Amino acid sequence: MWPPVILPNEDGGVTIIKTFIESIMSGQLVEATWISVSRLFIGFIISIFLGLSLGFLIYKYKVVDETLGFFVTTLQAIPNIVWFPLAILWFGLGVSSVIFIVVLGATLSITITSSTAFKSVSPLHIRVAKTMGSSGFHLFRTIIFPATVPQIISGFRIAWALAWRAVLAGELLGGSGGLGTLLDLGRSLQAMDLVFSIMIIIGIVGSLIDNFVFVKIEKRVLTKWGITPQQN
Repeated sequence: MWPPVILPNEDGGVTIIKTFIESIMSGQLVEATWISVSRLFIGFIISIFLGLSLGFLIYKYKVVDETLGFFVTTLQAIPNIVWFPLAILWFGLGVSSVIFIVVLGATLSITITSSTAFKSVSPLHIRVAKTMGSSGFHLFRTIIFPATVPQIISGFRIAWALAWRAVLAGELLGGSGGLGTLLDLGRSLQAMDLVFSIMIIIGIVGSLIDNFVFVKIEKRVLTKWGITPQQN
């Protein structure tokens, strides 16, 4: 049940590295990775739009904060995968169910992060802007939103990690293709070399997205806003 990593136990035997390379060369892992990442991208884009909109409504209107804000916080405590049976009933087995799980998890996280960030803007800055004639959308665009960008970017980094896990969990249970479905196939065949190969690619993709996308964006934003010093 624990296959060798590099050296096989017998001539021609399987190893994790051998299966990993062969799966990439055959295109099996590449295709599954592309399916999962594309679902992550679609779901995360939708989540950003919904999360920021709901976060603004919670910040702007007290009645929304006391009703929807409490509801969102409660839902956040429920693991995403718990919603999968309902997703299957509503959307059936397939891509729609997986994307629903992704959107649900990431949207809640972004909503909480953005609403908290909007509320944390200094009242002094807002009063000064209003004194100078700023109001409405202009006030939000020039004062509130720029002041919250660093916090929102950090929230995006957390939300995408939740979304990535939701994609894999949904595919694992939903059988709709992607890395999760391939992982379930390896489990069914007791091909642990394939299971570990998929786990490796999941970790690689997660690390690449985090370090080369969100970490760089976060550092650039923090440097631009003067929160961290410029590094040469």
